[in-house]
Amino acid sequence: MGHLDHATFGWLTPVLSYVMASIGAALGLRCTVRALGATGRSRRNWLVTAASAIGTGIWTMHFVAMLGFGVTGTEIRYNVPLTVLSLVVAVAVVGVGVFAVGYGRDRTRALVLGGLTTGLGVASMHYLGMAALRLHGQVRYDPLLVGLSVAIAVVAATAALWAGLNIKSPAAVAVASLVMGGAVSSMHYTGMMAVSVRVAPSAATLPGATAMQFIFPLAVGLGSYLFLTSAFVALSPTTGEREASASAQRPVEFAAR
Repeated sequence: MGHLDHATFGWLTPVLSYVMASIGAALGLRCTVRALGATGRSRRNWLVTAASAIGTGIWTMHFVAMLGFGVTGTEIRYNVPLTVLSLVVAVAVVGVGVFAVGYGRDRTRALVLGGLTTGLGVASMHYLGMAALRLHGQVRYDPLLVGLSVAIAVVAATAALWAGLNIKSPAAVAVASLVMGGAVSSMHYTGMMAVSVRVAPSAATLPGATAMQFIFPLAVGLGSYLFLTSAFVALSPTTGEREASASAQRPVEFAAR
């Protein structure tokens, strides 16, 4: 068995991955709050942004954490198409869950359906990303820990969607985002604890790209997207703020007449 190291750069990758998960959750929750206060095309656009933020945040969290993953006795590479597919799956399945909550008439039913769908999507993204792993050896999983990681993903997703439905204040959203970031990180590292590798030393060249060749630039790009989108959402007025501004202007307009 090869020795697995989940933090080859020390605390840097676990902390940074937690930060990315929390930012994605915060942005997704704020967009969901905005969506529930909007109608028509505006609601759809906010929900699309929420799905892309949460999905991108989860994906970035996973692969930033994987930058610190190493196995003694073998180098590691990643299958590029599978890695990209894991990102698409993350955003698409989270989108199904977010839209179920955003348009569901029965909120309890929508929350259960959305949480289950989104949680399974998060788990699918994680294990699809792991399937993209290329190394000299065989990767095995502990079924009990895999099941636990999936359960954590479903509970975390349901809690995040519940927060989107019930928490409105920015401070409460910030706290919920930190909790969600911790839950997503817990899911990831629980899933990684399920992994064992039987190394088969070889001089053959592994197919795929190294983490620094592909994962790192993509993670930096997606991280930049999260920061820029967060700034846009923070600076754009809410429906309530627009209505308050319009109400404040009416007396001035009346007086001018």
